[in-house]
Amino acid sequence: MARAIMLQGTGSDVGKTVLVAGLCRAAKKRGLNVRPFKPQNMSNNAAVADIPGEDGGGEIGRGQWLQAVACGVAPSIHMNPVLLKPQSDVGSQVVVQGKVFGQAKARDYQAMKAHLMGAVLDSWEKLGQGADLVIVEGAGSPAEINLRPRDIANMGFATRANVPVVLVGDIDRGGVIASVAGTHLILPEEDRRMVVGYLINKFRGDVTLFDDGIEAINRFTGWPCFGVVPWLKAAALLPSEDSVILERLTAGEERALKVAVPMLGRIANFDDLDPLRAEPQVEVVFVPPGRRLPADAGLVVIPGSKSTIADLLTFRENGWDSDLAAHRRRGGHVVGICGGYQMLGRVVRDPHGIEGSVKEAEGLGLLDVETVMEPEKTVRNSTARSLHFDTPLEGYEIHLGATAGPDCMRPVAVLNDNNDGATSADGKVFGTYLHGLFGADTFRARFLESLGVKGAGVDYRGEVERALDDIAEQLETHLDIDAILTAAR
Repeated sequence: MARAIMLQGTGSDVGKTVLVAGLCRAAKKRGLNVRPFKPQNMSNNAAVADIPGEDGGGEIGRGQWLQAVACGVAPSIHMNPVLLKPQSDVGSQVVVQGKVFGQAKARDYQAMKAHLMGAVLDSWEKLGQGADLVIVEGAGSPAEINLRPRDIANMGFATRANVPVVLVGDIDRGGVIASVAGTHLILPEEDRRMVVGYLINKFRGDVTLFDDGIEAINRFTGWPCFGVVPWLKAAALLPSEDSVILERLTAGEERALKVAVPMLGRIANFDDLDPLRAEPQVEVVFVPPGRRLPADAGLVVIPGSKSTIADLLTFRENGWDSDLAAHRRRGGHVVGICGGYQMLGRVVRDPHGIEGSVKEAEGLGLLDVETVMEPEKTVRNSTARSLHFDTPLEGYEIHLGATAGPDCMRPVAVLNDNNDGATSADGKVFGTYLHGLFGADTFRARFLESLGVKGAGVDYRGEVERALDDIAEQLETHLDIDAILTAAR
C-alpha cells in the first residue's frame, strides 16, 4: 500500500477539501504519484468518474474530482466510495462505488454503515495500488463521538486503515483553540493516538500573531503544529462542492450582465455556474428562498436538482414562477440545466415514485416538453457540440428521466451523437442535460456575446490549474510539508 495521511476537521467547512487539493498538487510537484481519497462524502455536487473495467461512469463527490485534477490523474470511483446525495431533510440517495445502492433515512443509514465499511476498505486497497501517497479527507468532525461506534468517515476509517491524522482548525469562525483542545479532550485514547499534529486554516493577517495561540494549544494537547495557513484567495476560483458556500454567493458587484440563480432546496451541481462567475463582466447572484428574483437580471439559470418535483413545488411557493414570467415578458433569457431543464417544461411525471410520493407536477411552461422519471440513471462523461453556436462542448450527465416534446425539435447540442435539449421558438429559453455547459470557453464567450457581453471567454480550466498551483505554493510556504509527509505511513 502507498503511504497515507488524513486531514480531519474540528467541524464542517473548515477548508479540508481545498487543503487536500493543495497538498495533492504540492506532492505532485515534488514528483510523487499521489491520489485523493474520501471514504464518505455528502454532496449533491457530483462528478462522473471512471469505473475500472467497465464502460460508462459512476458518481463521486465534486471535491474528489477537483483533487484528482490537482494530482494530475483521472478521477476514479474508488476515490469516494460512499456518496450521500440528500433528497429531503431526513433522507439521502446512497451511492456506493459509483452506483446507486439505495435510499436511506438518517437512522437507517447508521445501520447500513457496517456493510459500507467493506466497500470503503475495498476501494482503499484498490486506490493505493501503484501510488506513492494517498491524501485522505475526513467528513464533519471526529469530535462527533455519538457517531463513533459506526463511523466510516473519520476515526472509524483511520483506525481500521491505520492512517495518521492531521487535525484542521478554522480560525475564521472563532474559537479555534477550544475546538482543537476540545477535540483532544473528548477523543477516546485509541483515536487520540492517531493524531500526529494539527494545522490552523483561514488566518487573516500576520500569522505570527497566533504564536501564543499555538503555544496554548500545544500546552493543552501536546500535539505539534504543522503551520498556520493564511486566507487562500485562490480558493474562490476552484469549483464549489459544499452547499454552505451558497450563503456567501447571494450578492456581488454590479457588472455588465446579472445572472440570477434560484437557490433550490436540493440544488445540485451548482458549480456549473463557476465559469460564469469567473467572467469579469458577469455578476452571478444566488437567490435564497424568501427573496425575489432580481428584476434587473438579464439571464436566469435554473440549476440541477436532486428532487425535481419537490424543488418545482417550492419554486412556486417562493413566487419565483411569477418572477420568471415577468422576466420573460421583459425579454429576459432563461437556461435550465438537468433538473432545471425538466422544470421548464409543461409537466414532470414520476410514475414509479422515484423521488417521493408526489407523482406529477405542473412545470413552469416555458418549454413545450414533458419529462417522465425513469428508474435507470444516466451517468456518463460526454462530448458534445453546440448547435446554437457551432462550438465544441464537454461535460457530463447525471440524471433520471427522459424529456420529449415539440421544442426538442430545436435541440441545444449534439451529445454523444444524439440530439439533446430543447429551445423555445424565440430562442431565449433553452434547457439541456449537459452539466459543464459553461465550462467551454468558446461557447461561453459566444453565448455571453449574444447577451451583450463583449470580450468574455476566460481560460476557465487554466484559471483552476493556476489556482491549484498558487494554493500549493502557499502551503509550501506556510506549512511544514516535509513533516506532514514524514508523518504519513
